[in-house]
Amino acid sequence: MKWTAFTMDLSKIRKTAQNVRVMSKNLMILSLSTLLFFLFLGLAGYAQTYLKNSPLSSMKGLAAQVSNDFFIDMIGLEIPQLNRERESTFSGENVFGFLFRLVTDINPKDPKTLLAREVPGLGNASATPIRGTGTGAPPQDYGPPPADDKPGSQGENPAVQPPEESPSPAPSPEPSSQPPQEKPTTGDKKVVLIYHTHYEESWVPELGIEEADKAYDEKLNITLVGKRLAEKLEEKGVGAVDYSPEYKKTQADYSWYKSYKYSRNTVKEAFAAHPEINFVFDIHRDSLPREKTTARIDGVDYAQVYFIIGQKNPDWEKNEQFASRIHDKLEQKMPGLSRGIWGKSAHQGDAEYNQSLTPNSVLIEIGGPFNTLEESYRTADILADVISEIYWDAEKVDAPAGASNG
Repeated sequence: MKWTAFTMDLSKIRKTAQNVRVMSKNLMILSLSTLLFFLFLGLAGYAQTYLKNSPLSSMKGLAAQVSNDFFIDMIGLEIPQLNRERESTFSGENVFGFLFRLVTDINPKDPKTLLAREVPGLGNASATPIRGTGTGAPPQDYGPPPADDKPGSQGENPAVQPPEESPSPAPSPEPSSQPPQEKPTTGDKKVVLIYHTHYEESWVPELGIEEADKAYDEKLNITLVGKRLAEKLEEKGVGAVDYSPEYKKTQADYSWYKSYKYSRNTVKEAFAAHPEINFVFDIHRDSLPREKTTARIDGVDYAQVYFIIGQKNPDWEKNEQFASRIHDKLEQKMPGLSRGIWGKSAHQGDAEYNQSLTPNSVLIEIGGPFNTLEESYRTADILADVISEIYWDAEKVDAPAGASNG
C-alpha cells in the first residue's frame, strides 16, 4: 500500500512538472511573440515616417543623416575591407539599443531619456534635417533662463536699453518712367500673427556679457525682432499683429517648462481677436555659436534662419510645405541665409509648437546669442520681403486659420 501511494504521489509530481514546463514554454512563446509584434510595429512606424520625407529617401540624404562610422559600417557589410578594429555599429549590443530606443524612445545609454517624457524640457535632443541646407549643425536650446538675480535677466535694468535702429542695407531704387502703381493692402485686416514663446531670449553683444547661457533679458530681447518683422510687413501692405506677452508678469505660477502651454493660449486669443489671421510665426533665437548662426552675404553679416517643424503634430507635413515655400524663396533671394527646415520628433523638445492649430504655422529661429540686434533686423527685413511676396503671389489665399479653431 505504501509503495502504491508513493508511486501515485510521484506520478502527480511528474504530471505537475510537465504542466509547469508546458505553461512556461507557452508563456515564453507568448512573450516572444508580443516582443516581436511591438518591434514590427515600431519598425513599420519608423519606416512610414521616414519614407514620407522624400528629400531623405536618396542615398545622399541617408549619408547626411547618419554618422561617418555608421555609414562605413553599413557599406562594410558588403565590403569587408572597410571593417575597422573597433566595435561595429551592428554589434548585438548596438542593434538591441537601437531597437529598444525605436520602440520606447528611451536610450539605454542615456538615463535622462527615461524621464524625458515625464519631465518637460529634458527631451531637447538635436533636431533632424528635413529639407534644404540643414545638413550642418542642428539648432540647439539651452533650456530655462537663469534666475532673475543673474546678469542678463534683470527685469528693471536701466543700463540695458534697446539700441536705436539703424537702416538696413538696401539697394537704391532705379528711376522709372512708369507711373507709380497703388500698392496692395489688407486694410485693417491682420493676416499675420507674430508671437514669442521664449520672449526673453537676448544677445551677448547687446547685454555686454560673455556667457551665452545668461543671454536673457526682460526688455532687450527677441520681441524687438518680431516687432521689426511686423512693421516691415505692414509697410508692404500685409497686416501683421505682434503678440509679445511677458508671461512672468501675467502668469502667477509661471514655469518656463509650460511656455508652449502659455503661448498656445496666446495664439488662440489672437485667432479670436483677428479671425482673418492666415500666417503664424513663433520667433526665437537659437543657442549655437556665432560661426554657425551668421551668414556673410555681399560683405554684410546676417543672422541665419532655422525653420523648426514639430512632428508630434499629426499634420506636420502641411506645416513643412508652408515652411518650404519660405525657405525656397529665401534661397532664391539670399542664398545661404536659411539653414534649412528641421524636424523634432515626439521625444525631442515640445515637438508640437502649437503648429496643430493651423497648417500655416512655423517656428523660426533667427540667429544665436552671439549675433547682434542689427544683424537680426537685417534678416527680419528679408523675411518680410519673402513672406509678403508669398502672400501677394498666392493665386488663392487659404481660409483664415482662426476661423476653424476653438
